[in-house]
Amino acid sequence: MPQKFHLTLLIHAHQPCGNFEHVLEKAYDSSYLPFIEHLEGHPRVRLGLHYSGPLLTWIEKHRPQYFARIKKLVQGGQVELIGGGFYEPILVSIPSEDQHEQITRLAAYLEKHFGRLPSGAWLAERVWEPQLPTALATANVAYTLVDDMHFLSAGFEPEELFGAYIAEDRGKTVWLYPGQKVLRYLIPFGKVEDVIAYLRDAASLHPGGVAAMGDDMEKFGVWPGTHEHCYKDGWLSDFFTALEENADWLAVSTPGEYLETRAPLGRADLPTASYTEMMEWALPTRVRQRYHEVLKEFSARPEILSFLRGGSWRGFFRKYPESNLLHKKMLRVSARIAAAPARHDDRKAADELLQARDLLMRAQCNDAYWHGIFGGIYAPHLRTDPWRNLIRAEAIADRQTPGALVARVELLDYDADGTNELLFTSLEAQALLKPSDGGTIAALDFRPAAATLVNSILRRPEAYHTRLREAAGKPATGAVASIHEQTRVKEPGLERFLRYDRWPRHAFRVMIFDPARTHADYEALELREAVGFAGGAFTVKSSAPYEAELFRTDSLTLQGQNQSAGAKLLLVKQFSFSPAPHGFEAACEVILKFKETPEKPLAVGIESVINLLAPAEPDRFFETPAGRHHLRFSGSLPGPILRMEDGWQRVRVALHAPLVEEFWVAPIETVSESEEGFERVYQGSQILAVWRPALSTQKTWATRLVWRIEAF
Repeated sequence: MPQKFHLTLLIHAHQPCGNFEHVLEKAYDSSYLPFIEHLEGHPRVRLGLHYSGPLLTWIEKHRPQYFARIKKLVQGGQVELIGGGFYEPILVSIPSEDQHEQITRLAAYLEKHFGRLPSGAWLAERVWEPQLPTALATANVAYTLVDDMHFLSAGFEPEELFGAYIAEDRGKTVWLYPGQKVLRYLIPFGKVEDVIAYLRDAASLHPGGVAAMGDDMEKFGVWPGTHEHCYKDGWLSDFFTALEENADWLAVSTPGEYLETRAPLGRADLPTASYTEMMEWALPTRVRQRYHEVLKEFSARPEILSFLRGGSWRGFFRKYPESNLLHKKMLRVSARIAAAPARHDDRKAADELLQARDLLMRAQCNDAYWHGIFGGIYAPHLRTDPWRNLIRAEAIADRQTPGALVARVELLDYDADGTNELLFTSLEAQALLKPSDGGTIAALDFRPAAATLVNSILRRPEAYHTRLREAAGKPATGAVASIHEQTRVKEPGLERFLRYDRWPRHAFRVMIFDPARTHADYEALELREAVGFAGGAFTVKSSAPYEAELFRTDSLTLQGQNQSAGAKLLLVKQFSFSPAPHGFEAACEVILKFKETPEKPLAVGIESVINLLAPAEPDRFFETPAGRHHLRFSGSLPGPILRMEDGWQRVRVALHAPLVEEFWVAPIETVSESEEGFERVYQGSQILAVWRPALSTQKTWATRLVWRIEAF
């Protein structure tokens, strides 16, 4: 009797830490619940299910009856639960001790609630690097699934991908399934009969073999149009029925079940890789556009496509310095917690350190560190959640470490970009000052409220912006297609918001510009400020725990003033950080010293960038003489004080700018791609305190901007 062919499905469900409650509820109702209901109706369909820790803990709290249904499926052998990192980290991006804890924590949770220790692990975003077998095997993981592209990149032939292999690193081994991209696109976007035809063809060529697929449960109900397609139109029911009707030659097996009776087909020594789309997203924009054109050119030549792949997941750290900064903070906090002395004699202190470990683990959730169609670097709520957790965790580590609460300043390459930063830490706050970028503050964390206040993002060209411009005015099609093949727009006219920043969105940047420029120029990023003083490298003259002095000497040439050689200018920035009632003050005094009095008038601005997140919420606003303005406010406001308030984070910020003429305020809004289409997202406000000093009779001029931050 011929051996049956096997189909192994590994379905993955995940929601990021910090996601909105209504998003989880909608995903549960439209995907997680109906998927299980359909599975219960087809007991001969066996598969692997992976739920990430953030989603499991939400379900445990809000939909506990779901656990009982899953447990019954597990006990009946229909479902095998798959492990992984509890908070869904990209394993290769976190320290080895954190890798181990993330994996063993989810395994223990699954055993506690469902009665079985998992033998397999889901790799977040299927990001593979050659050292992973050691990390996985050390945490008792027997197998995982990657993509066929991982194997093709290593020189495997397509016909070799119908079995499981062994990957090894320094003597440690783990089984690998190659997930079939063809099945990822057919399920559920192709016809059911086409899926069966593909499997039948594979069975005739590979008797006793296996076709594996690992993909998101959200594509069965959450992705646009898929709830109707999968459930109302019956695709999933038809698919499960077809699998049962073909049981004479097709065995639908859980991943672990198939491996129990099979020997590996051989070794798989795979390169660094992820799924095809992820490796494309990781490329810099212009390179990604060229790469995409090459893919289109050879779309009918699969033998060539196997030689083409994009960048590694770590490329996001170069593409998005905001991601890199968050990642390096995470690594630093991990090290700070690891260095805190064990406090076995003090139960409260020991519990606090356990809490810090949990906050750190949460901050390793992958979504905020990258961007494609999914991925949350452009989503402020997803970016803010790890920051807040890291602020809390680092504050705990400081409290538990003798001497760490004393104010201090460190000179170090914090973000691993090859240049040094100044890191100021005190009981109230932590500020990261970047001399290499105009002497600006890249991050300012207010510890009493666990609030990171700068927290914006550079508006930069993205490859999909071209599609947005092309799609402007075109109606969306009604066809159900893979999310990778759709162009949807959540509001008309988004192309108007495609502006690209000149500088990273840091605070206390000094703009020197033509006084004829207006607020409209500032909002349109047409201020044409002096480049060297706005974004050039400053020299650190001195630093101490509460202060630092930086300077830059350069020629001052303004665009549009027809100056051939500008006046020589010394610009000094004196920062000070100090506790204040209920909070903290960060101040920057700016001193301009000219060698000769300038021939033409100048305007000087000091820029603040502050993100209080949800722009339309009534508890977040600018406070002005005319009343409250929502955070998307754009316009000019009088000085010398501008107040902002955030009722959710319970933070007030007052900007003090003595003798300032006005504050120019404009929202920072990105246009990014998400599962539901292109969307405009508020990333904070840029606020320029503007002076027009009378410099025709003097060679030196000084001013000052103070941030007063209070918790309430």
